[in-house]
Amino acid sequence: MSSDHVQLNAKPRTAFGTTHTRRLRADGLVPGVLYKAGEASIPFALPERVLDRAIHGEHGKTAVFEITVEGHPTVPALLKDWDLNPVRGNLIHVDFQQVDLAQEVEAQVPLVLSGLAVGVRDGGVLGQPIHEVTIRALPDAIPDAVEIDVSALAAGEVLHLSDVAAPAGVTILGDPESVVASVTAPSRAEVEVEEAEAAEPAEPEIVGRTAADESE
Repeated sequence: MSSDHVQLNAKPRTAFGTTHTRRLRADGLVPGVLYKAGEASIPFALPERVLDRAIHGEHGKTAVFEITVEGHPTVPALLKDWDLNPVRGNLIHVDFQQVDLAQEVEAQVPLVLSGLAVGVRDGGVLGQPIHEVTIRALPDAIPDAVEIDVSALAAGEVLHLSDVAAPAGVTILGDPESVVASVTAPSRAEVEVEEAEAAEPAEPEIVGRTAADESE
């Protein structure tokens, strides 16, 4: 196991149902499940404070977690799914999937646009239809995000998934023709308004007028 992994120590859950789950959450615990390939899943509970700090830590949701459920061996796992309270926004359930560190897995990671597009400087609007991409990599090579520089993107131009450079050890999956970023040129009406405002002469400043003069 690696020292870069996030360590989690959980208690097994032996009681289930809505009443028990509510009691856990009232005690500051988050119920969860550890899924294991070819084996029975392990229900567990973790302190909400510990889990929240782990998931929102340096590597966030793409980190490799080393999970120890009391009475079971420590295993590496990836965050599989989670549920949030619709009102408070806090974690109310979490699922982890055990992984083999020597085998590639597929994962969803954020797609981040960087740089100020030329077309935006010229008045265009930057669009990002895709905010996540599916990648394949070893668990320890999963990036926090995949970044694409849009600085050279002019008005009317688009970038496709095939234009995204994958980090080392990572394969980007999906339709290579999928649009990941675009700059929409400003409409002719907007351009005409801007040109008219730029051409409109400024009102001359009258120096030396008094209040009496202005009342005439």
